[in-house]
Amino acid sequence: MMQTPTIPIDTAARARAVHVVPRCMRSRTPERRGLRIAAWLALLASVAAQARAADGPEGLLVRPQGGDWRETVALETEVDYRIRGLLAEVTVTQRFHNDSGEWLEGRYLLPLPGDAAVGALRLLVGDRIIEGEIREKAQAQAEYAAAAASGRSASLVEQNRPNLFNTAVANIGPGESVEIHIGYWQSVDFSDGAFSVALPLTLVPRYQSKGLDTLEALDVPAVVRNAEDSAIDLGMTYEPNVSISVDLDAGLPLASVTSPSHAIEVEPAGRGYRVRLANLVEASDRDFELRWTPRASAVPQQSLFVEEVEGEFYAQLMLVPPTVPVEPVPRELILVIDNSGSMYGEPMVQAIAALDRALSRLRPDDRFNVIRFDHTTEAVFEHAVPASADNVAHARRFVQRLKAEGGTELLPALELALADAATPGYLRQIVLMTDAGIDNEQQLLAYIESRRDEARLFAVGIGSAPNEHFLRRAVELGRGAQVMVRDTGEVRARTDALLARLDQPALRDLDIRWPGVAEMYPSRLPDLYVGEPLRVVAKLSSPAGRIEARGQGRHQGWRDAVDLLTATRADGRGIARLWARARITELDDQLRDGASEEDIRARILEVALRHGLVSRYTSLVAVDRTPVRPVDADLASAAFANAAPNGLAYANGSTGARLSLGLGLLLAVLALALMGRRREETPAPGRLRKDID
Repeated sequence: MMQTPTIPIDTAARARAVHVVPRCMRSRTPERRGLRIAAWLALLASVAAQARAADGPEGLLVRPQGGDWRETVALETEVDYRIRGLLAEVTVTQRFHNDSGEWLEGRYLLPLPGDAAVGALRLLVGDRIIEGEIREKAQAQAEYAAAAASGRSASLVEQNRPNLFNTAVANIGPGESVEIHIGYWQSVDFSDGAFSVALPLTLVPRYQSKGLDTLEALDVPAVVRNAEDSAIDLGMTYEPNVSISVDLDAGLPLASVTSPSHAIEVEPAGRGYRVRLANLVEASDRDFELRWTPRASAVPQQSLFVEEVEGEFYAQLMLVPPTVPVEPVPRELILVIDNSGSMYGEPMVQAIAALDRALSRLRPDDRFNVIRFDHTTEAVFEHAVPASADNVAHARRFVQRLKAEGGTELLPALELALADAATPGYLRQIVLMTDAGIDNEQQLLAYIESRRDEARLFAVGIGSAPNEHFLRRAVELGRGAQVMVRDTGEVRARTDALLARLDQPALRDLDIRWPGVAEMYPSRLPDLYVGEPLRVVAKLSSPAGRIEARGQGRHQGWRDAVDLLTATRADGRGIARLWARARITELDDQLRDGASEEDIRARILEVALRHGLVSRYTSLVAVDRTPVRPVDADLASAAFANAAPNGLAYANGSTGARLSLGLGLLLAVLALALMGRRREETPAPGRLRKDID
């Protein structure tokens, strides 16, 4: 292999390190700049208020009309998995108990896996069982509101985001307990020889990216605007708890069953295993992950499951291409690290360790750069440089000095990472290390898709509760891969696993040919990296015939085939729901890409209503037909808050969200006053500096 000559550090490149100033801070006049600074200060203070609201423990709260939040309602959550092969059927049971003397309405934000197909709702009130039904969103809201107003028990499940759901239950009587059962289906993951499922139990507060080019951003403070989205409220006195049990039948002999996130107990049960949390009730301040590894002799090369639903056939296929060692290609590695405020504490420790590990593995013939971002963006070098010992040492010192603070403006960092074309002869790879606590997901995904031919995007999810849904979609569009680092002890192993994939070229130009007519998702197959399987779901015209898969490696092609007659027959409607969820996801992508909303809405409604799934246009609603609340009794509202993610800490001595917001408004007033004084003292406005565009 030809060696790239090693050159000294470009000291000028250091001096030209790129700093990107948010657009909202730029202005051609002092007056307008002062106005924008006022808006910016108010936003920063409101974000800080949102963050500090996570300082204390959380619980289910009640706020009578005109009153303050106070503890009134307890919530218990039980999660039961039934895993068969590549399909997980999950039931989440939420138990509300009202220990007050008032009739209550409870609300809760429920994070779920990004591919979760939510399609079941059951409400238990005393000895009454009310089954949920799928409805168009507006109709479901109307039915729920009417039930709440008329004193009947009711529950509602709505999609907030593809991986975030709002649940509500109305008319919980004094001293009464109510149970909500929510059912969903998800695919089992397979990577690096191990199967896994993950359950988000909390979420990182999301930073809301705003241009702040107008005064509209001052109308509603971010802490108020995001109160429901972040599910972090004031006055909380205890954390929500969760218990988890798993009925695991992998369909093959296993070498181990482990969890990197929680202590578990595993015992044989029939053909499989029964898994429980070692602590009967566990605080839900981190995502739950379960892994099971097959024996070396039983690692599957192909798995195929087929089910029949109402005369239609659905298939779930997984193929594992063989690993063929090849000589690594020269690469241009752009490492992008998130040092925003949501990364404070353990997440920042993990990110720095992962990035330092990546830098230590650079080869002399690689080129690289490091970009860090919070609400500003900075690159170590102006352009990618050779991975000489001096350059790498300089970058490692830069990384070790990073501190977590500020907002989370990811888009400028991605724009900077993709600003230059790859050096001829090099494969450009971008590795993003973040918890992805961002609000503008659709904007970011659209940008990544528009630049998908420029580079490959990889992600290292950081912290106890990373936004896995966004990271998964980002790397799918960026034709890369991802790993999740939920524990400091896994930084080395998980980072090495990702870098090993970067060392090997992907299997490209994948194609699957089905017998007869098939509607397959994803319809555009991703590139595959070492240790990754090819996974699809499809709706078939016939359950017989031969499936053929092919792809192109760096030096040779790959082919595989499987006969539908050898497929394992699945019971229930799980695969059909996974197919429907995948189709809805693809339709959502088309909407983001500019398709007609009227057309997409009609197509999503057809799929969601047919398969009984919650979507952006459909919801589940369960309504008791018998009134339980006296007509003369008021209904108070309650909001349940998720636990703050484990390891997510903020500076000691914070004095509460309201005071922070007040300080922010005070800063805004001071900035406006200074602006007014500047206007009096400045005879004519002029441009004071050259802005970066």
